[in-house]
Amino acid sequence: MLRLSAPNGELLLQTPRLEVGVAGAEANVGVALAQLGHRVSMVSALPDTAVGDAPLQALRSHGIDCDGILRSPGRMGLYFVETGAGARSTEVIYDRAHSAFVRVPPEKWDWDANLAGAGRLHLSGITPALGERGTQAALRAAEAAGRAGVPVSFDGNYRAKLWESWDSDPRAVLTQLIARADVLFGNHRDIALLLDRPFSGDGAVRRREAAEAAFAAFPNLKLVACTARHVETSDVHRLSARVDRPDGWHETDEIVISGIVDRVGTGDAFAAGILHALACGADDAEVARFGLALARYKHSIHGDQVLIRSRDLAALLEEGKDVRR
Repeated sequence: MLRLSAPNGELLLQTPRLEVGVAGAEANVGVALAQLGHRVSMVSALPDTAVGDAPLQALRSHGIDCDGILRSPGRMGLYFVETGAGARSTEVIYDRAHSAFVRVPPEKWDWDANLAGAGRLHLSGITPALGERGTQAALRAAEAAGRAGVPVSFDGNYRAKLWESWDSDPRAVLTQLIARADVLFGNHRDIALLLDRPFSGDGAVRRREAAEAAFAAFPNLKLVACTARHVETSDVHRLSARVDRPDGWHETDEIVISGIVDRVGTGDAFAAGILHALACGADDAEVARFGLALARYKHSIHGDQVLIRSRDLAALLEEGKDVRR
């Protein structure tokens, strides 16, 4: 999809200008992982127009294999962003109805071929939230991954505005998808929605209670990862990262993130950091630390995607803030 943003500090259409960038939850994760040296392939559908050419070229420029992207009739999915400042919150408006992606019949994707040689399939809750065809596409992908023995990571990414735009049952759909995942990105609120039950504790206790409930409900799950965010103003947040396993957990210290340029996409950066660390065989403390590092770094970059190389990540983990010469 494409992101159309008001220039920094302006209200949406305050002046007749919009900044255009490539966006999308799975694409954001893929770009970050490709930047960090992983082999990444994208499966989607784009309109067969010049507008559809732009995100295709952008993904390829980051080293992503786009052979699994179909070109089909339809429009490009869009969303509009008005970045918050001070006491004004960031606002998002979706314009994704009847996009080329949601018009493609789910059987058009050859998942057995697309998953050949794959080490992991990453999905997000935004794909099924787009409608019945998006739901079927996500389910078919997860089922094919199961047949092929490819592990599935799933980011809840609950978007109420998208689910409410059609006759949907998010709990039923998300439950089917998470049942096939070994890694879940989601917090106690996401798990409460899935299991239709509240978690009454506070802080770390509540997060552990929710994770234990998720492990009990979804036996295939091996890891639950989330962040805890406290918003002071639009450009000053406090953030920590946490990973839970059935037999234990690790949570980082809270850090202060100030001078925020763009919060959108930080969850995808976090997911990429977690997946990168897992692929590198890191222990749970390092896994949480890598996720937090990428999420923090993304706050300093305009646009949906975190653009970071391994050498930059190493410097970031060393906490260096001075000029690098």
